[in-house]
Amino acid sequence: MSKWTDKTIIGLTGNIATGKSVVRKMLEHLGAYGIDADALSHRAIARGAPGYKPVVETFGKWILKPDAEIDRARLGRIVFNDPAAMLQLESIIHPLVRQALEFLIQRTRQKVVVIEAIKLLQGDLVNMCDSIWVVTVPQEKQITRLMEKRQMSLQDALQRVQFQEEQAQKVKRAQVVIENKGSFEETWKRVNEAWKKITPAETEAPASPPIQGEFGVLRGRPRDSVAIAELITRLSGGQQSLTREDVMAAFGEKAFMLLQFGGKNVGIAGWQVENLVARTTEFYIDPQVELEKGLKILVREVERASLDLQCEASLLFLNPGMAAKKETWKELGYESRKEGSLGVSAWNEAARESARPDTELFFKQLRVDRVLRPI
Repeated sequence: MSKWTDKTIIGLTGNIATGKSVVRKMLEHLGAYGIDADALSHRAIARGAPGYKPVVETFGKWILKPDAEIDRARLGRIVFNDPAAMLQLESIIHPLVRQALEFLIQRTRQKVVVIEAIKLLQGDLVNMCDSIWVVTVPQEKQITRLMEKRQMSLQDALQRVQFQEEQAQKVKRAQVVIENKGSFEETWKRVNEAWKKITPAETEAPASPPIQGEFGVLRGRPRDSVAIAELITRLSGGQQSLTREDVMAAFGEKAFMLLQFGGKNVGIAGWQVENLVARTTEFYIDPQVELEKGLKILVREVERASLDLQCEASLLFLNPGMAAKKETWKELGYESRKEGSLGVSAWNEAARESARPDTELFFKQLRVDRVLRPI
């Protein structure tokens, strides 16, 4: 039982490549506040962060990359082959992650919090949770996902899978088990059913449509996937030709904000929050509406939602036409930046992961009270 009497804490776990993050995103779509504890552990050992110096002193400077950041792949090869080394690393990182989790949980306004952690059941994080959810897939699917999505060799993928305890052991301790071996839609139904059991009184408030002649913004839901696919295909001029299935799959990674005018969809922002950084990678507005006004309303709504998720920074990846609106972006507090110039490793990493060759990066810091800030 957690110590937060006003919140329900879900502990979400499962072995590597089972789809824990997809399930966390689904719960966020339903109204939960999601925390990726493993991403926090990466932050804890970034250069200047509290865990950086102890890790370098313990494992040696040879784990550093040329930019002096810790090479997590090199560090991983050490600890995944040596249980004693793994315990040393965890003794440094886990207390820092616990502090960050408590800070985020206390600060969030959402009543349901999801903590995603691959080693949730092996440490004291489990004691923070009211309910344990375990995500499972067949082992061969884990290996395939690691090879396809993380470009691991078969040998490395097998090593990662075999290092962890049997999925059956985690399932024994779960209150909720989510099988994630099928389509997004099948998993979404399972998550939705489990969600209703822990929030029986919660119902989604009906959205207020925009008044005739005025802009409004609605949060897109999986049920809006057809409309979202048609809107992006139309406004991108066919550069992104999406189907309903494409959008349903995208909901496993991101959310959509729909700009409306007079009850019609006239714009969209596709954005995601990972590691306390908001990234907007799709941004389209119908040229027949008042572009700058609609753009400001849509961006501010994305920022508001991002701040609800305690984001520290907002990154926009804009096509040349959108990027040309320099004065509008300046008025909104954004500036054009180069990848690697953002000053915080987690922000730079987010920029590298989401950058596209045909877009320009715009950056805005949303809050100064950062989690796991440098010391």
